[in-house]
This record gives sequence, C-alpha cells and structure tokens, in this order.
Amino acid sequence: MDIIFSGIQPTGNLHLGNYLGAIRNWVQLQKDKFCIFCVVDLHAITVWQAPDKLRQHTREVVAAMIASGIDSEKQIIFNQSRVSGHAELAWIFNCVSRIGWLNRMTQFKEKAGRNRENASVGLFAYPNLMAADILLYKGTQVPVGADQKQHLELTRDIAQKFNSDFGIDFFPIVEPLILGEATRVMSLRDGMSKMSKSDPSELSRVTMVDDSDLISKKIRKAKTDPNPLPHDVRSLEGRPEAQNLMAIFAALSDTKLEIVCERFGGLPFSKFKEELIDLAVAVLSPIQSEMVRLLNDPAELDRILSVGSERANALAYPTMQEIKKIVGLLSE
Repeated sequence: MDIIFSGIQPTGNLHLGNYLGAIRNWVQLQKDKFCIFCVVDLHAITVWQAPDKLRQHTREVVAAMIASGIDSEKQIIFNQSRVSGHAELAWIFNCVSRIGWLNRMTQFKEKAGRNRENASVGLFAYPNLMAADILLYKGTQVPVGADQKQHLELTRDIAQKFNSDFGIDFFPIVEPLILGEATRVMSLRDGMSKMSKSDPSELSRVTMVDDSDLISKKIRKAKTDPNPLPHDVRSLEGRPEAQNLMAIFAALSDTKLEIVCERFGGLPFSKFKEELIDLAVAVLSPIQSEMVRLLNDPAELDRILSVGSERANALAYPTMQEIKKIVGLLSE
C-alpha cells in the first residue's frame, strides 16, 4: 500500500504559499491515497518558540487543514512530539547519516546565515529527523516543494545506507510528489523572494485568516511591472511579479498557466487583479470562516490530535520495534 506522508511546521500565520504549495494538494491526494498528515512541532523548536505560541500555532495548522477539506476521520492528523518513534529513529539516523551530507544542505546555510556557529544542532541535523518522519511509516511518496527536494534526496540516501549497513531490504526508496501550479508562491512585494511569514511587510502575503477586505487590499497593492500581461508562458521570463500573480491565479482556478496567459494576455494588471481578487476571495473566504469557527473550539482540535496520535503510534510502534531489533537494541 502506498503511504503518503506530509509534514507542516506550526510556525503561525499560514499563508497562501502554505495553502497552494501543500494543503490544497493534500486535500486532492486524500481522495485515493492513505495519507498521514503531521504537524512537525519538533522541527519548529530548532529555532526558539514561545511555548504558548507553539501550542496555538499547532492548533491553527490543524484548523487550516480541516477547514480546507482534509478528513480527520479517514486520514491521520497528529502532532509529531506525541509519537516518540520520530525522535528515536532520528537518533538512529544521526548515526547513519554523514556530516558531509548535512554540510551540503543549502537550506541550513540559508537559515543559519552568518550565524552558523550559533545555530542549534537541531537546525543542522533536522533533515535526519525529516527522514525519520517519513521512514517511520515506510512512506513511499512525499509531496514536497522545490526547496525540499534536497532533503528528500537525503532521506533516500539514509534509507539506502541503512539497508546496506544491515544487509536488509527494509526501508523503501521514497519518491517526491511535486504537484500543481504555484508550488513555490512568491512574495506579493518581491517576485524574487518566497512568500514568508517572516517578511516584515504584512502586504507581502495573504494569510489563511485574512478576510475578504484584507485579501482585496493585499492583491491590489501587489507589486507589478509597467507592461501588459504576456500572451504566453515564455514571455514571463524576466517578469517575476507577473509570473507569480498569474501562477497564483492558475493554482486557485485549478488550471494551467498557459491558459491564464491566453485569457489575460494583453490586459493591464489592474484588470487582472480584480479577477484575481474575486477568485481568491471565493476560494479562501469559506476556509477563513471555518478556521475561525474551529479555533473557537480548541478542545475539539486537541481531541483530533489525540486520536490522530494514537492512530499514528499504532503504525509507528511496531516499525520502531523492528528497527531496534535490526540495529541490535534490546527492546520489548
């Protein structure tokens, strides 16, 4: 059986990039796949988090997934720290993975920046934890953004080395799933930078709790260039803001970028933005309303996580026992 594993960090202020790059695709995947959706709170603490904020952000992610259409009864939604196998397997993978492999991870270099020596060990080693997240359930496919492909390649390397070290065909070789248009949504203020909650400008992103007025305001103020919209995808080269906004339209309307270019080519940005606003409000406003309702009932969100964690642990525990036996660790 194919198992789809997906993780998302509870970092707060979920935005359009999170929705289009991950959550919306998960909703489609669940129709014919068995999916495990994990709120990766252990990954979140690789940089310092205020405890109360971390708890709240974890609930927000769950609310966003359910409001977007993920069925918590049929699929598994849980938070990572409740299933001890994630941390246990991550340590084993710390002993399988090589420092040279981790040194090549470009995302660590980007996040640590000039303060590399002051970054946490967790931030450096978290790709090993990501590998543990996936392989603990023997996941075969993982929906990833383009910026996570390198980490998935590391997961494959770890699986192969583990299998080779112990002379056993135990872990599957995981395949990436990169789905749909706008898998990498860029800032509304700078088409060269990824949409991010850390951007100081609130106008850089549409969040999943923005009401229709805020969505409208942010899209109207989105950066553009002075030229009309292009008629074909090739003409988007060198026009990052046009590329970003048209890709967002394609993703929200579940169509191809080529078709968006054909429809709006030659029109001014002002006309296109009005169409994009109407589309974004139609798609996102029902999600925003449902998120607000769910967040007003934190006990129900905690119940969903509790049930999901029990179901996840029922899958993870026997796998972890097998792994301990393979490695030579005395266990139950």
